[in-house]
Amino acid sequence: MSINYQALSFDYQPCREQSAQGDEQAAYPVIVVGAGPVGLATAIDLAQQGVPVVLVDDDCSLSTGSRAICFSKRSLDIFDRLGCGQRMVDKGISWNVGKVFLKNELVYTFNLQPEAGHNRPAFINLQQYYVEGFLLERAQEMPNLEIRWKSKVVGVQQNGTPGSCDAGVTLTVETPDGAYPLRGRYVVAADGSRSPMRRLMGLDSKGVTFKDRFLIADVKMEADFPTERWFWFDPPFHPNQSVLLHRQPDNVWRIDFQLGWDADPVLEKTPERVIPRVRALLGADAKFELEWVSVYTFSCLRMERFRHGNVLFAGDSAHGVSPFGARGANSGMQDAENLAWKLAMVLDGRASDALLDTYASEREFAADENIRNSTRSTDFITPKSPVSRVFRDAVLKLARHHPFARPLANSGRLSVPAVLRDSPLNTADRENFGGSLVPGASCVDAPVQVNEQPAWLLQQLGQQFTGVLFCSDQGVDQAALASLNSLRTGSIPLKLVVVMCGDAQVGSMLPEDVQVAHDADGLASSRYDAPHGTFYLIRPDQHVCARWRQLDTRAVEHALKRALCVEGTA
Repeated sequence: MSINYQALSFDYQPCREQSAQGDEQAAYPVIVVGAGPVGLATAIDLAQQGVPVVLVDDDCSLSTGSRAICFSKRSLDIFDRLGCGQRMVDKGISWNVGKVFLKNELVYTFNLQPEAGHNRPAFINLQQYYVEGFLLERAQEMPNLEIRWKSKVVGVQQNGTPGSCDAGVTLTVETPDGAYPLRGRYVVAADGSRSPMRRLMGLDSKGVTFKDRFLIADVKMEADFPTERWFWFDPPFHPNQSVLLHRQPDNVWRIDFQLGWDADPVLEKTPERVIPRVRALLGADAKFELEWVSVYTFSCLRMERFRHGNVLFAGDSAHGVSPFGARGANSGMQDAENLAWKLAMVLDGRASDALLDTYASEREFAADENIRNSTRSTDFITPKSPVSRVFRDAVLKLARHHPFARPLANSGRLSVPAVLRDSPLNTADRENFGGSLVPGASCVDAPVQVNEQPAWLLQQLGQQFTGVLFCSDQGVDQAALASLNSLRTGSIPLKLVVVMCGDAQVGSMLPEDVQVAHDADGLASSRYDAPHGTFYLIRPDQHVCARWRQLDTRAVEHALKRALCVEGTA
């Protein structure tokens, strides 16, 4: 049976706090405010790690309209870890190729994933209501995750000493049956760009609002356009402006028309204004239906700090960028995965509360990078002066024939995960390594074999700290492995993955819980610059924490403590 996820609604149910008639209630470990993609992902991630979570939302339905549609490979890797990645890929439209046009002439083509040997495409296009629907159904499978609809937060009070075990947050939640207090140790505010949580706490976001307007038209039609991202500068069907075309599932196409700052946003949403613009692109005889229309302006902004006591802001509530480059929802997914493992470690007593400060510093750095790139894209797409316009058009003309100019042509450079090079959780390299997988980078995928079956390296990583040991036909160093095994059975859980390269054979001394992956094609060892003996320490969010040419158990222990902000690792 097919489900219509668009604006799918849910029933309100009274919760036990309301029926307790004022009795004292124990604090929940985490309350998540906002059941959009970021809030749902955070709640699922926490629940998978054994943390009881309450998720509250002031609405009772999924989103209307396509909204965020471009989800990057990194987001797909996160969805895989949350247990719903395959559903996203099966329903979504996968793509790697984009094309840029000036007027009606092709300027250049780019491929965001030119090499083979990756489980997921560079991007999928999938309407936000599907993403929310699939995440919600995964959340409903979690016995320790409670979802409360029509629950609007109208008050926030922080209690106790910041950073101590007695610190917490009391929310006042308004429902159809009245208001009640809801207590939590930590609160994740994932309640969107207009964040009521931010307003209730007297906080704001600062940045730049761009003086331009854009029309989104979701058009349902049969069309033979390829599954690619097409972007036009100054096309003949929409002169002096830009247009973006994307394919979505269900024969729906997203078309973005630049309108200019003087456009009337109410008038431009009317069918009388939208349909002629679509016909100019598709042709006078094209048959289509308008499914959703919106006019928007955008800003590049962020909160000064993402952590305020025991309230942590994530996604659009913390930062905002233009839609060109698909950075909003994708950066929000990275917020969620960064925050969830740190909250779980702190609540379990394995890490200091100071670890949550690194959520703020790491994701503030990532937000600045996204804002910088988004601003550059916007400045190129919408020149602010005649000189800027001349420069842009010159770059586009040169890019037709000269590769050196193509990196300067910016139609919205697409989202890539931030490399957290300066994170205090990293341990710096002691030896020389090649490639891009420096400490702080997110891991890359590669095909492997597990139990003689095709698999992927990233499937073996995540949810906890993981050590990856690369071995050739020289075999596993049993002394080092025994020492590492003693560390694994200590206070910090550490999963171990042994990647066997070439004709290497599994030794009989490996513990039963060690995951063995065969790098039959050599891509894993190549991408990780990992000859025999190389050891990587990977964070629960699949970012490289540290690496060594030879396994050093004491160095691994030191790096683990650093990554958990445990005292004595300075």
